[in-house]
Amino acid sequence: MLQDRQRLGHLDLEASEMAIRAALHQIGGVLLEKLVNSDAGGYRGTQIDCGRGHRATFVEHRTNEILTALSPIPVRRAYYHCRDCQSGFLPKDEELDIVGTSWSPGVRRMMGRVGGQEPFRQGRRDLEELAGVVVKTKEVERVSEMLGVQVEAFGKQEREAILPNKVVPLLPSSVPELYIAIDATGVPVVPREAEARRGKGADGKAKTREAKIGCVFTQTQVDAEGYPIRDPDSTSYVAAIERAEAFGPRIYAEAIRRGLGQAKKVIVLGDGGPWIWGISELYFPNATEIVDIYHARQYLADLSKVVYGLTSARSKAWAAAHSDQLDDGDVEAVITSMERLRPRGPKVRKAIRKAIAYFDTNAERMRYAEFRRQGLFVGSGVVEAGCKIMGLRLKQSGMRWTVRGANAIIALRCCQISGRWEEFWELRSVG
Repeated sequence: MLQDRQRLGHLDLEASEMAIRAALHQIGGVLLEKLVNSDAGGYRGTQIDCGRGHRATFVEHRTNEILTALSPIPVRRAYYHCRDCQSGFLPKDEELDIVGTSWSPGVRRMMGRVGGQEPFRQGRRDLEELAGVVVKTKEVERVSEMLGVQVEAFGKQEREAILPNKVVPLLPSSVPELYIAIDATGVPVVPREAEARRGKGADGKAKTREAKIGCVFTQTQVDAEGYPIRDPDSTSYVAAIERAEAFGPRIYAEAIRRGLGQAKKVIVLGDGGPWIWGISELYFPNATEIVDIYHARQYLADLSKVVYGLTSARSKAWAAAHSDQLDDGDVEAVITSMERLRPRGPKVRKAIRKAIAYFDTNAERMRYAEFRRQGLFVGSGVVEAGCKIMGLRLKQSGMRWTVRGANAIIALRCCQISGRWEEFWELRSVG
């Protein structure tokens, strides 16, 4: 570096700091290696309990190279074999949390962090540039999916404890307004995962599977104009590619964990899909149900285009006028206007009938003026944002998932954006 300074006439700061970082990683790796191997490889005597009531015999010391956040290091471990179980094990691997892996817990944690946020290839590059950790793209994928499976298992165990009321979450005495917002988004999958499923394309074949997503958040105040304010850092997400029957208990358990039993008012937000209100009726029977106002407005806009044409000025005027009625919660007036339309052709007639049924079914969920008077949210922007977050991770160009792989990354992503990554990692280490 000094020679470069003399040659260039100045210090190349970037090159210098990266070179020093690499050198310090190597030094740290040497120190870590000495620390890790200072226990005689975890040797516990000639015989130890195998964990199944038998005696396992010491065979030899075996060395395995582990990639750590500093550098690769050799780890010397005592290997024991149980004749009765016909299996061997290395107690030191369990102590260091490196059973069946060549990556340290610190490296696996970093791989899971990037794998849950960005494409695996980009995550590999970021690990190398930001942390000096060099791994393969496939390794980032494998570790991320493994951790996602562990996150899902952690969530399942939590649900099994919460739903039968075995565990009572430690929460404040009351929660003013608790919102449950539910939506769905398509995830591109490999062909075998979409077989025998109908799609929207011209060939009628499905190319995606529906991931159901729900979020829970709280509200304690409104602003000076009476608009609701979401409590900071109060949003948690759950999601999975699964049927509504399976998703219902998932979002219900999350709502309990977040204070459903202490909530003064419970609000369910959705786009009007019958499956959403089916979950609401079953798990949140006393909730105030609200159809997302932006979805309802879009329904009006789409209908006006079918009736009057995509670019018609009359289409825009009709949609705007009835959006105002909708904002006032006057759903009956909106329906009356639809009934007065004179359709030209069966396609338009079918669209009008469908729209009338939609607004008639959801009329009490569209009393927006009254909901606003109560200081409630009438839009499901939070869960829509969650769908976009999932889309940014799962729906980029060229991505095709298996359901198992997608669900693993979905679980990992939800854990991270819900602020539970540290909690999961600590509980995982204890377990």
